[in-house]
Amino acid sequence: MYQDVKYVSAAAALSIIQSNQRVFVHGSACTPLHMMRELAKESHRLKNVELVSITVFGNIEVDKPEYQDSFHINSLFVSASIRQAVNEGRADFVPVFLSDIPDLFKAVLKPDISIIQVSPPDEHGYCSLGVSVDIARSATANSQYIIAQVNPKVPRTHGDGAIHTSRFTHCVFYEEELPQVDYAAKMGTDELTIGRHIAELIDDGSTLQMGIGTIPDAVFRSLHNHKNLGVHTEMCSDGIVELFEKDIINNTKKKIHPYKAVTGFAVGTNRLYNYVNNNPAFAFRDIDYVNDPHVIRRNPKVIAINSAIEVDITGQVCADSIGTIQFSGIGGQMDFMRGAALSEGGKPIIALTSRTNKGVGRIVPFLKPGAGVVTTRGHVHYIITEYGVAFLYGKNLRQRAKALIDISHPDDREWLTQQCFERFKLF
Repeated sequence: MYQDVKYVSAAAALSIIQSNQRVFVHGSACTPLHMMRELAKESHRLKNVELVSITVFGNIEVDKPEYQDSFHINSLFVSASIRQAVNEGRADFVPVFLSDIPDLFKAVLKPDISIIQVSPPDEHGYCSLGVSVDIARSATANSQYIIAQVNPKVPRTHGDGAIHTSRFTHCVFYEEELPQVDYAAKMGTDELTIGRHIAELIDDGSTLQMGIGTIPDAVFRSLHNHKNLGVHTEMCSDGIVELFEKDIINNTKKKIHPYKAVTGFAVGTNRLYNYVNNNPAFAFRDIDYVNDPHVIRRNPKVIAINSAIEVDITGQVCADSIGTIQFSGIGGQMDFMRGAALSEGGKPIIALTSRTNKGVGRIVPFLKPGAGVVTTRGHVHYIITEYGVAFLYGKNLRQRAKALIDISHPDDREWLTQQCFERFKLF
């Protein structure tokens, strides 16, 4: 074990943060929750510290109303932890493609300080950014100071995540479990049906990109009769493990990075975190590489599977907001939708249940006022619900509307047809 590391208290490490600075906060399963709790204790001496991150998990404390004069969250992706703060006006959201964030860190949103969570150093002094390399690689490269929470629970991952302890301004040793999300536990019959529809479109030898949520894991469950699948994805979850173990995913047919699953980050349970730990079959890469459409397209048969909040009858996809309520962010959806469309034999897919859990239809005549279009109708190819597959590429507006009504909830179809008649005058 590497010995040349001096650990300090969280208070001592955080003392370098001053008012009016910009601080990057490591995200996803590597959210440094201990350091966030300790940062909240520094609020009495700080004003207008800008906190920049993508998805953060768990109770980060600093998003609470009592800290709003000390810390201002400027999020690049709105997750559940900060959703209330954003929609109450105590935090802000920056719409940006995930692949563009490293460029932001070079100039527009250059961090003064990064707070990250890493594995303990190896015998050479290298720590790992663990299961969240994504934008953290670029943030740390562009920060003058780095505060590292060293946590034995953080997996050591292969790829771009190695960072030497000499880069750290301060190290704080604190062991805690990583945030866990069990998407399979939230899976219902509709998601499983959607998974089967998608699986029918996936040829042997395809390269998969899975977005976040229950539908990707439902797809994984439907792929047990497939062969020689590959992975090039911005994120991966637990469903990937069993397919690896059964050699269904082996990455043998990929043209770039054969024999390796390329990803930016991983979110799931300890089963996933333990599986990727020191596993050379995974390459955790910088997100400006993983999500570059020109890189994505180099693999044949790229299947990009992403979700939506609602889709209008012309194919416009809202994936980040419920009307004016900010729910998530742009993320990497467009990066992979475009990359898959350009891939030889690729298929860009948007998948969603026909109705919400509250019974609200998700295929609609018009997007809600204020809704954000993440994927344009010019980029859409496949829309899939539990009622089937709508292939929209090359179809005119009336043809699109008909195809989408056919996969909407049966109780919504008459109303949608009436709305289409009013809009197109012929249907």
